[in-house]
Amino acid sequence: GYWRQSSSCLTPRGTAPALFEPTSHCPTGLCGMFCFPCLVCQVSGDMDECCLCGNSVAMRTLYRTRYNIPGSIMDDFCVIWCCTPCSLCQLKRDINRRKQMGIFW
Repeated sequence: GYWRQSSSCLTPRGTAPALFEPTSHCPTGLCGMFCFPCLVCQVSGDMDECCLCGNSVAMRTLYRTRYNIPGSIMDDFCVIWCCTPCSLCQLKRDINRRKQMGIFW
């Protein structure tokens, strides 16, 4: 399924923020809704990838497998297809949380 929110940031199993959580980090949510290309480039830069890769199934799958977040390629595709801005905001929120915890690589 889609990533689920834990009670306190991330658990060792790789639990990530919920998909529909736009107000949990206002700057990310606003950027995703009003300047989507900017958010795509931010996520791509965080992942050391080209801006054109920032909102792809491959990028989401890479991130999910890197941090052992449960799911499948089909889940990634469906989430991106159904709600592209929410999907990217979720990824950026998780990157930000991992950076704060010192476990983003």
